Amino acid sequence: MAIRLYRAYTPGTRNRTVSTFSEITTKSPEKSLIAKKHNKKGHNNQGKITCRHRGGGHKQRYRIIDFKRDKHGIPAKVASIEYDPNRNARIALLKYSDGEKRYIIQPRSLNINSVVISGPDSPVEVGNALPLYCIPLGTAVHNVELTPGKGGQIVRSAGTYAQIVAKEGNFVTLKLPSGEVRLIRKLCYASIGQIGNIDASNITIGKAGRNRWLGKKPSVRGVVMNPVDHPHGGGEGRSPIGKSHPVTPWGKPALGIKTRKTKKYSNTSILRRRK
Repeated sequence: MAIRLYRAYTPGTRNRTVSTFSEITTKSPEKSLIAKKHNKKGHNNQGKITCRHRGGGHKQRYRIIDFKRDKHGIPAKVASIEYDPNRNARIALLKYSDGEKRYIIQPRSLNINSVVISGPDSPVEVGNALPLYCIPLGTAVHNVELTPGKGGQIVRSAGTYAQIVAKEGNFVTLKLPSGEVRLIRKLCYASIGQIGNIDASNITIGKAGRNRWLGKKPSVRGVVMNPVDHPHGGGEGRSPIGKSHPVTPWGKPALGIKTRKTKKYSNTSILRRRK
């Protein structure tokens, strides 16, 4: 992937960068693998806003991604590399030898006509899916399961990968992109390689309107609100927040406070916390 830069023709193009989409091979998705996507705009079933700063945006269709990779032993050829509006990674359309089509997240260096396969006996090559106990130490993996058979839940963002550090007993030690080191059952599946579109983190939005296209509404600082709207609000002119530490609109500590549950069931699996 490459990034396109703009000259400062307008204020919106002064710092704007976009992807060149050079790896995309087709504009239209596979019709059998798309579904309707209802945009709730941050509202719950009572119509109340439960997640602020969401709404608007371009109309989207959801692409049904195969996170399980459960067609073991059946080879598939990559038919196309496509854009997915629901994630920052690209997706690859697989055509299996039995005629079925599925989408997967595109790993880096996986191109059209590449052949991928899943299962314990698969070779350790980019795009193949294997159980963790079959993958050599030091290998970069993505789309990692947390529960065997449930499908990949972590390491699915563009440019990310986890690294297999050790194997012992029924568990495999993985170093995650966040720096966290944790244990995962050896029967869980993972795909080989780093996810593509590695320059996604270098994209600069450039203007507020582009965020509106993505369904993101403006966010306003608490210190400029009234006391009825935010704990930081009120005061004359530019006044401090008036508290010992910043808080959320609902009064809970913010900015640096750990919010993970202290008795979460998976705490015993974490060997080193993320930084």
